[in-house]
Amino acid sequence: MIQRAHKLFSLLAMSLIVGFFCSTLVVELMGDPGLIYQVKNAIFYAIWLLVVAMAATGITGVRMAGKRRGGLIGNKKKRMPLVALNGLLILIPSAIYLRSLAAAGDIGTVFYLIQTLELLAGAVNISLMALNIRDGLKIAAASQQAVAAGTSSHTGQPG
Repeated sequence: MIQRAHKLFSLLAMSLIVGFFCSTLVVELMGDPGLIYQVKNAIFYAIWLLVVAMAATGITGVRMAGKRRGGLIGNKKKRMPLVALNGLLILIPSAIYLRSLAAAGDIGTVFYLIQTLELLAGAVNISLMALNIRDGLKIAAASQQAVAAGTSSHTGQPG
């Protein structure tokens, strides 16, 4: 049950982040201030769903990993604080400020500087989360192999 919840929440979080990233790129390329505001407004409201999805992903991941620290699980544990800090210190404040700038019709140099920072931080989070998904799939495959072999290996390392 917890594995399914972890998978669901992590895929929801990744889908939201990729959706924010792609929709931002598309409307920025179109250059329509009204559309830019609509996307920034939608992201502003959807961020709170993302926060819940990320928290649930973290909680379920920690519960599944237990005290294990090495191997693929260790790699995932090292990445997640970076993802969280990036989100809390850069992505959420940027999204809130970009929405306010777009609402005021102030889509100028400051807007695009912050938008660039937000896109770079988003790309970093997408990359880190993709690595975590990749490692999670390897851990799941190793666990399935261990079950099939009659052992119980949840270390994330084949064997």
